[in-house]
Amino acid sequence: MANLKVIRDRIKSVKNTQKITEAMRLVAAARVRRAQEQVIATRPFADRLAQVLYGLQTRLRFEDVDLPLLKQREVQSVGLLVVSGDRGLCGGYNNNIIRRAETRAKELQAEGRDYKYILVGRKAVQYFQRRNQPIDATYTGLEQIPTAAEASNIADELLSLFLSQSVDRIELVYTKFVSLISSRPVVQTLLPLDAQGLETADDEIFRLTSRGGEVEVERSKVQTPTRTFPRDMIFEQDPVQILDALLPLYLNNQLLRGLQESAASELAARMTAMNNASDNAGEIIDLLTTSYNKARQAAITQEILEVVGGAEGLS
Repeated sequence: MANLKVIRDRIKSVKNTQKITEAMRLVAAARVRRAQEQVIATRPFADRLAQVLYGLQTRLRFEDVDLPLLKQREVQSVGLLVVSGDRGLCGGYNNNIIRRAETRAKELQAEGRDYKYILVGRKAVQYFQRRNQPIDATYTGLEQIPTAAEASNIADELLSLFLSQSVDRIELVYTKFVSLISSRPVVQTLLPLDAQGLETADDEIFRLTSRGGEVEVERSKVQTPTRTFPRDMIFEQDPVQILDALLPLYLNNQLLRGLQESAASELAARMTAMNNASDNAGEIIDLLTTSYNKARQAAITQEILEVVGGAEGLS
């Protein structure tokens, strides 16, 4: 009977764990939907900004414009902006992005270039601090779905590093959201801005759909409509000044998009991890239930044998 009690207690414990993992899966799924809504909400501003930049590009020869954010310098030092999560229980999300950042740092070292980290997320901060890596700034406790204000604060630090020539290039190491079960760490150059990359933003947005009771992701290409300015248009300000004011906004938008993609990837990874944990708990419960039934049947058989043996002894 003692063995039966141990099995019953373990079944109860696993069932409680399954309830927690299932609740976490549902919360992560709801937050992924919020991330999608925020991506779509920021799309109109990004489209209009891309249109204005494209119009300015057609009126100006960017290679002849002397603006700090477009200036290419000989790369001696690189700032690596690494975006991780504040929490665990999301599969290999944090490990994958940290491993990609370390790989990129080794590549820069092999090229004879210095590097320093700008870290977003408690997991990356803890990892690199324990290894005494060069860290310039850290950001933790961001909203689960990053906001434009948070992206702006980080962008200010990046601009300060680049304009002060503390680094000659800034690269963003983030996780690109592919689907609910797939994401991949990528490296994107943020600064200096590439004039050729300001033409049309042929990027993507993701949309959550439901088919057969299962949540799926559809990615759709977004072709920003381009519109050239009339040649006789007169600017109240020098177009170069307008461009100088818009480029930081473009940087903020690129950074916000990277943060949103990373947040969606983390939430999707947590949803998948919790779904797998719930399934594993269900399998363990089935095995424990089978073991409990076998042990209970054995105990009953043993009691019957004892009764029969006692009756034969009396006769």
